[in-house]
Amino acid sequence: MSSAVAGARIGVITFPGTLDDVDAARAVRFTGAEAVALWHADDDLQGVDAVIVPGGFSYGDYLRAGAISAHATVMRAVIDAAAKGLPVLGICNGFQILTEAGLLPGVVMRNSGLKFKCRDQWLRVENTDTVWTSRYQAGSEILVPLKNAEGRYVAHADTLAELEGEGRVLFRYIGESPRQGNPNGSLNDIAGICSADGRIAALMPHPEHAIDPLTGPTDDGLGMFFSIIDSLLKV
Repeated sequence: MSSAVAGARIGVITFPGTLDDVDAARAVRFTGAEAVALWHADDDLQGVDAVIVPGGFSYGDYLRAGAISAHATVMRAVIDAAAKGLPVLGICNGFQILTEAGLLPGVVMRNSGLKFKCRDQWLRVENTDTVWTSRYQAGSEILVPLKNAEGRYVAHADTLAELEGEGRVLFRYIGESPRQGNPNGSLNDIAGICSADGRIAALMPHPEHAIDPLTGPTDDGLGMFFSIIDSLLKV
């Protein structure tokens, strides 16, 4: 582990109802970086170099998934820091929170079949020119777990055209139905998107659950965590 990697500090937020923060922190530590615990009621990001908004059922998914968390004190700090260039990754409930907070366009709604889906999911990597996906090869296929009841990405046709035209779709669901393919009815088979500058990203599947073949289906998810470390080392 290099001293530069050891000095990288990545914040992982915990909201009431968050359940994947421990896994996200573990993934950060796998890269050799420091995982910094951030609490929903705090306004201090503790000088972290990037932030992960992890999965779970924050605030019990009341109102809408992610709607309450988007207004938490810590998210106001994240929004301000993101405007100044802080990299942010939302995973599952984190994706919902980032759309509710206005950091990413569109909304994430109930799955088209109105059922909770839990399975290992194949994705195609569409964009590797971001701080969160640079370790992948464009067009490569990765296998990571997916678990959600509200994972259907929806956006206005103009927004979809903008995302597609600017290459801001990061991951897409692939595979043959009914065993694979689009699990939730997301428009354009979108599994993950990013901001125009590629520093804010989100996806519904869980890369933090695929960092070691001993505990996940693959280690394909590690690419996202090493990608952000690569970016921080260049700063």
